[in-house]
Amino acid sequence: MSTIKIDPLTRIEGHLRIDTRVEDGRVVEAWSRGEMFRGFEALLVGRDPLDAPVITQRICGVCPVSHAVASCKAVEAALGLVTPANGDYLRNLVLGANYLQSHILHFYQLSALDFVNVEDLLGYSGSDPVLRELKAWAGSEVASNRVLPVAPFLPKLPGDYPSNTQWNLGALAHYVEALEIRQEAHRMAALFGGKMPHTATLIPGGVTCGVDVEAVENFRMRLRRVKRFIENVYLPDVIAAAGLFPAYAGIGRGVPNYLSYGVFDESGSTWLPAGILIEGRFEPLDTARISETTATSYYDQSGSLHPTRGEIRPHPEKAGAYSWLKGPRYNGLACEVGPLARILVAVAAGSKPIGGAVDDLLKESGLTADALQSTLGRHACRALEALLVAQRMEEWLNLLQPGAPSVAVYASREQGKGEGLTEAPRGALGHWISIDGGRIERYQCIVPSTWNFSPRGEQGEPGPVEVALLDTPVNPAYNGLEMARVVRSFDPCIACAVH
Repeated sequence: MSTIKIDPLTRIEGHLRIDTRVEDGRVVEAWSRGEMFRGFEALLVGRDPLDAPVITQRICGVCPVSHAVASCKAVEAALGLVTPANGDYLRNLVLGANYLQSHILHFYQLSALDFVNVEDLLGYSGSDPVLRELKAWAGSEVASNRVLPVAPFLPKLPGDYPSNTQWNLGALAHYVEALEIRQEAHRMAALFGGKMPHTATLIPGGVTCGVDVEAVENFRMRLRRVKRFIENVYLPDVIAAAGLFPAYAGIGRGVPNYLSYGVFDESGSTWLPAGILIEGRFEPLDTARISETTATSYYDQSGSLHPTRGEIRPHPEKAGAYSWLKGPRYNGLACEVGPLARILVAVAAGSKPIGGAVDDLLKESGLTADALQSTLGRHACRALEALLVAQRMEEWLNLLQPGAPSVAVYASREQGKGEGLTEAPRGALGHWISIDGGRIERYQCIVPSTWNFSPRGEQGEPGPVEVALLDTPVNPAYNGLEMARVVRSFDPCIACAVH
């Protein structure tokens, strides 16, 4: 038996270490370790509730809109505020733009290099201006005296990269194009969010910017460009990757439980539904069953607690602990969250449009329904969701009403408790607030990567990523590349997870 450690795992958000034990060329045990502590929840105690959406957005620069939405919802529930329809649609559009940016970022800038032989760039002799410029830059970098030239393309882990030059060069060209498309998505979010990252217009009660016809058409124009990229580049690239790496349709299967809080408010419900799948059985969501354990986390806490009673008592020397992430559980079960969970829950809840889109994806990619629960399946569901969100955003634009209110009249309360649930690009996000004397008495967040990268629980049960790594085939010459592919398919955001 041998041990393989990846410390740190790069091309993610935050500081993550993965430890594994390997026997007969396969992972038999795994540990996911969050390597830092931040304490955002403690920063909020004693502050005005209106500060919460502003401060919690700073938990993450990749998904700040999600934190703003969850925080606004928590404060709204505590204060009895009802968001006007315009406010809901504007929030959906800002959040949707952030989804598109984040999903494209994850595949191209964070994950694609695991599936591309970037050295083909050095031998490129074609006429594509992007690839020629990229090659010239790479050549000058290689000739320099820098310690790590051509980063992030080189150096790379040794591995089973494809010999398909057309794929390798195309993916690199799309890597560059994706940067421009992400910029467009950021501009879309800023049109109604005021700025990006860290919006200025999302507040408890709605959105302060109102509906401006010129801004709506500006948004629509940019959305069309982003949607074309998803249809013509992003989805086809993911499908091509599935054809080049078919083994990963059977690698990376995690826990059999999938959780979604539901997201994108529409007329009192959510477009993507809330619910939980437990070993294939769909159940309505009951947030009273959510708890966090610190059995193997660097915290002292009185047992497994619901977030309304959550505690923040760091204990870096705690015996038996190995992560700064807590361990969220639903009725004691570890659950996977994210695009795969949202798609599976939506299909199980009876969404015919999403079910039809999944059938089309399976037909095009050659994947089976069971193979969605895999490394490739997570990438495929993320790309499909990007297209579905872009399509729905066109409808929300058409539902905006110029002149109608987009924010409710704010009214403070001395006491109140609220729960704010939404879905960040990476999965289920919840904020819980208690107000006393008009000030925040307690504030707790459970974020997507805390679910997915949670350490072992009170019964020693591993977290979702720790399960997904089991049975991953490992070539000792590849320095853990196979494991990195599995872990990155979850789109880790550890800065969020250790908030």
